[in-house]
Amino acid sequence: MAEQSANAPGAQRFIPPGAETLDELRTAAADCHGCELYRDASQTVFGRGDESARVVFVGEQPGDMEDQKGLPFVGPAGRLLRRAVDDAGLDPASIYLTNTVKHFRFELRGKRRIHRTPDLVHITACRPWLVAEFARLRPAVVVVLGATAAKALLGPAFRVTRQRGELLPWPDSAQHPEDFRGVPVDSAGKRADTPPAQLLATIHPSAVLRADDHDKAYEGLVTDLTVAARALAT
Repeated sequence: MAEQSANAPGAQRFIPPGAETLDELRTAAADCHGCELYRDASQTVFGRGDESARVVFVGEQPGDMEDQKGLPFVGPAGRLLRRAVDDAGLDPASIYLTNTVKHFRFELRGKRRIHRTPDLVHITACRPWLVAEFARLRPAVVVVLGATAAKALLGPAFRVTRQRGELLPWPDSAQHPEDFRGVPVDSAGKRADTPPAQLLATIHPSAVLRADDHDKAYEGLVTDLTVAARALAT
């Protein structure tokens, strides 16, 4: 791991200190070489959605289709997530979608590119982008999709299988809550406390696609997202 870390300087130096909007961050992220994943990926896949989004979904990394299109959650897992969002009563227009790691990690099997789970070094290297995104967002609910996103935000001890569907205080539940407490107020660098929010962890939609009992797994995902929908209404 130490050798890997030496080859992953991290994303911080690629983040413009004066960036005020998500669009500025998205532009800068296109040139990120914070870890080695950029070498084989087609492009950086940054988050999408409005800065005023009330719900922020955080997944693992882009997949093959996301890597080709440059947008998160546009492949099979993304389509399933959109259906679950609708079934849970969440408004798609109020959602911001992003991933813990912004480049596709894969291995070639013939002509196919097969997903590989990011290592801790990739999560750590890419974390500054996630922190920068949250600094420009003010969600009421954060939804963590899967174990990789949970590790990135909540630390290695958190288990989605134990605490899925449970509302936790955000950013107090974060592994490093101080990273997510300040939001920029103006271009002069003034900051304010992050408005109190809640976090909910659930399975990644790709886990539903892989499940032996697809219907049961999907029902569980919708049940968890319904908790998030109810939290918005209170």
